[in-house]
Amino acid sequence: MSAIEDLTAELAKLPGIGRKTASRLTFFLLKQPPGAAESLAGAIQRVAERVNLCSTCGNFSEGDPCSICTDTRRDRGTVCVVEEASDIEAIERSAEFRGLYHVLGGHLSPLDGVGPDELRIDALRRRLENGSEVREVILATNPSMEGEVTATYLRGVLARAGLKVTRIALGLPIGGDLEYADRVTIARALAARTEMAE
Repeated sequence: MSAIEDLTAELAKLPGIGRKTASRLTFFLLKQPPGAAESLAGAIQRVAERVNLCSTCGNFSEGDPCSICTDTRRDRGTVCVVEEASDIEAIERSAEFRGLYHVLGGHLSPLDGVGPDELRIDALRRRLENGSEVREVILATNPSMEGEVTATYLRGVLARAGLKVTRIALGLPIGGDLEYADRVTIARALAARTEMAE
């Protein structure tokens, strides 16, 4: 296999990158000034060497525990449970949540062989025991069938711990058109409606 074919094959393994896009990326890199490919390779190597999972929340971090878990300004009484570490970045961009996080590492999917033991559910349970300050757990799993199943399962597990368990509101995005929304999204938006302030 040639070097070009090898790079194209490796890039095609990335999520959302098909063979055609991988080929375009390969030729884009070949056209870059000398050193650009080495810079990219070095950044990938540094990430592989330096970044690990936070032992507390499961977020990707160069330190352990991560900067969010060690930030004393954050509300330690609230933990937001997400499927993937990338979900933390999305929530942080909103600048509305100042609590802590817990990354499950996926969602329940029996058809794919992903049960409770394959996710970081036991780690969450242990984290909430032993004199934890946590008062509320926010379930922020994705609005998919698997995300809903995961949230329902977690609600059952956490209800026994005597904690307040909430679910993020799901509904229509800003700028979205009702005519293009699916039935479940509209139903969720109606169920999560709030009174308008004067």
